[in-house]
Amino acid sequence: MMGLLVFAGCALALVLGYVLYGRIAERVYGVDFRMLMPCRVQADGVDYVEMPTWKVFLIQLLNIAGLGPVFGALAGCLFGPAALLWIVLGCIFAGALHDFLAALMSAEHGGANLPELVQRYLGRGAGYVMRSLCVVLMLLVGVVFTSGPAGMLHALVDAVSVPGWCVIIMLYYFLATVLPIDVIIGRLYPVFGVLFIFMALGLAVALPFSGVEILPNCDITQNLHPQGLSVWPMIFVTIACGAISGFHATQSPMMVRCLGDVRKARPVFYGAMVAEGLVALIWATVGLTLRDVVTDYTLVSSAAGKLTPQLAQAGQSLATFAELTVSSPATAVSHACTALLGPVGAALAVLGVVVLPITSGDTAMRCCRLMLADALHVEQKHWLRRLLIAVPLFVAVIAISQVDFSVIWRYFGWANQTLACFTLWSIAVFLLSKGRLHWLATLPAVFMTTVCCTFLLGAPECMIALPMPVATGIGCGVAAACLGLFLLRGRKSAG
Repeated sequence: MMGLLVFAGCALALVLGYVLYGRIAERVYGVDFRMLMPCRVQADGVDYVEMPTWKVFLIQLLNIAGLGPVFGALAGCLFGPAALLWIVLGCIFAGALHDFLAALMSAEHGGANLPELVQRYLGRGAGYVMRSLCVVLMLLVGVVFTSGPAGMLHALVDAVSVPGWCVIIMLYYFLATVLPIDVIIGRLYPVFGVLFIFMALGLAVALPFSGVEILPNCDITQNLHPQGLSVWPMIFVTIACGAISGFHATQSPMMVRCLGDVRKARPVFYGAMVAEGLVALIWATVGLTLRDVVTDYTLVSSAAGKLTPQLAQAGQSLATFAELTVSSPATAVSHACTALLGPVGAALAVLGVVVLPITSGDTAMRCCRLMLADALHVEQKHWLRRLLIAVPLFVAVIAISQVDFSVIWRYFGWANQTLACFTLWSIAVFLLSKGRLHWLATLPAVFMTTVCCTFLLGAPECMIALPMPVATGIGCGVAAACLGLFLLRGRKSAG
């Protein structure tokens, strides 16, 4: 019962965060509710297309909710119940604020993409770094979010090989990248959204009736990681989507260009991030609840409330859910869905998981096209000009997919959170320049700067791997220097 109350309390905190802190952020920013949105000023029938608010919300939610709130939350819960705390606090005070205020800044500047905003408020050099980082990250998302769902789809429909599914997904990405946004994305996302909602709500409803104790361990001070990895700073990079993710700010301008009323910005952008936080909370709770359950067993709601054993397949070795999460997160997801929802429900739930990377991969590639078009000043209304940008991008994706990601991927999470740092500092500079309460963005910017620097210097998978106290000290020093430069610049501007 205690675990169920903890889960309910965390979910309620996220909802209250939207209602209360989201409104505070809106007032601090000083939203001009008379502002005309870009889709009404710059309508082009391709990228600047006004759509219903519910559809914009759903697209934004599916854009930002890749595999992060599922795989990332499961990997994060290996560290223990502290994952729940980070999801709630990170989502309310960092992630949702980050997504919402970045979207408002984009709207105020005609739907500008993230690199243009960073260049405007942090300088030309930061803008160049940001643009390069964004393009690389978008290409990596396009590659990874092709192979990942292809493997899961092959598990459901093995008549099509994994390479075959990759080709199908890549063709879909190409069409979604070059066609007007309301032709494919605007029509398919409602269907994808139904699967997504079923996956999240289905697991949340089924968990209390699973016959096992929910959150048997609620001690946030315990580090339970099976490989003994340090909670600091690993958990803050492992759980990105669901808490804070720089990738989100690259997606927000795309929906800013489709939203017709600035009054709806808080429900769409702050609200979508809170909804993603709820999904991450559900999966973290599932992971913490099942972490010691042997994966050969299926949870069945029975009168006795006990686990019912099933015969293991030939050659399958016993493993706990936590061990399976480390070795094969996709298999862990499948086991959890089957255990809680049964075979049919599991198939629908896994489809709900599959659509998450697909609905982030397509918009990542579309966003990459828009960023390069803005940087090169190539008009995108004509389809030939869109192909001029899109074709080389997909050639690059295909080439990158042949490369071993073992070295590149270890920095992927760090690069994602570094984007969040740039975005938060840009928001802080913007608020400071307007004489508003910049600490809303400055404090999470300082924290995330410390996290990223410490991770880069001290994480075991990175090349430097300094002792963690040394890495933390350097990270704190870098964050303090950034804060000092920020405040000094603010005083000079005020003077």
